[in-house]
Amino acid sequence: MFSMKDSATRRKILASGGAVLGGSLAGCLSGGDSGSGTGDGDTGGGTTGTGGDGTAGGSGSCSGETYEVGYGDSQTTVCSDAFPTDEKLYVYAVQSGWMNWPEVMQAFKEQYGVQLNDDDRSSGEALQDARSHAQNPTHSAFNGGYTYAIQAMQDGLTQAYKPANWDKVPDSAKTDNGHCTGTRKVTTALTYRKDLFEERGLDEPQTWEDLKHPDIMQDLALQTPQAAVGLAAALSINNAYGGSLDDVQPVIDYYNEIQDGGAEFTDNFLAQFTSGEYGSFIRYDYSGLDLKYNVEDIAEENVGVALLEGPNGEAGAFNALYGYAMLANAPNPEAVKKFMDYVLSLEGQRKFLKAYARPIRASEMEMPDEFPPQSRYDKTQFTVDQSALVENQETIIQDITRGAGL
Repeated sequence: MFSMKDSATRRKILASGGAVLGGSLAGCLSGGDSGSGTGDGDTGGGTTGTGGDGTAGGSGSCSGETYEVGYGDSQTTVCSDAFPTDEKLYVYAVQSGWMNWPEVMQAFKEQYGVQLNDDDRSSGEALQDARSHAQNPTHSAFNGGYTYAIQAMQDGLTQAYKPANWDKVPDSAKTDNGHCTGTRKVTTALTYRKDLFEERGLDEPQTWEDLKHPDIMQDLALQTPQAAVGLAAALSINNAYGGSLDDVQPVIDYYNEIQDGGAEFTDNFLAQFTSGEYGSFIRYDYSGLDLKYNVEDIAEENVGVALLEGPNGEAGAFNALYGYAMLANAPNPEAVKKFMDYVLSLEGQRKFLKAYARPIRASEMEMPDEFPPQSRYDKTQFTVDQSALVENQETIIQDITRGAGL
């Protein structure tokens, strides 16, 4: 795994009235709540002492610490006696190499004594596994692409839990029934080797059409739409070429063309990118920025991050929402509630920002200067109606997979 370096001097991750990069999300699936939260705006709220058995109003004794968790009608008290000590807390797709989850996991373990499982899988793989274990859940929460969490809810796999600071989440990034809550946002982008592009006489790409250059296609890596990051890329390209949620032929045609030119669909390409085997890859803006500024295995000046548009100026950078949902009948419900609170606390949110994934509470923070110019986000970024995407998502994935031979 890549080593990380201290880049605190690069960032200004302070609680303030800074602007949110990238604009607001469209396609509301939600509504507000007039209740009051228990969190203190930092770690989600907590007390020490006796009382509580892991549920509100419990009569059992607690020899450890008790914590007030949740927001509004989800408010309750949990006791650390119920936290797993000889086993791990399993949350889907909380994994190394992704959005700084390792630091989140480490901080949670240090503060609350609970070790998270390093769950290496995509959102689509997580959803399939949750479905297969619906009668006997192995994980306590679903984490991943927001529309995949919505699908889990629609499958009856989730339960209501509004984490502390739920009221700080925009209405468009949560369901009013408390099942699904957004935690961070990222935007589809191209990451490329500036040194290799310069050797080949290539300028920084500005459009998706630019990627059809033979010297770019030959060692371009991207992911299939079964993963949330791959679906975001497909939606970006499809929109850039005039497609819609009901018409994905543009991205199918694009994928067939770039595959003929040498582009590869793979989940494992970061090591090959640093070694120069791949000259570019399509993922998210955070992916390239984290690689550029936080990884020692490649020189900062050799990494470029580009937000792309369509050949005629169409928006081509999908703004993707990620979030979580507590699973029904999940093991370790007390611990996972505390973990979900921690992720939505300012402390937890800042850890995403250290990897350049934009926290859902970004309006309370100042964004680092290393992001591409806001004008570029304004020109290229777009969203889709979340409910329409959920309705069409499985068909979209299947159509692209078959049409592009993935």
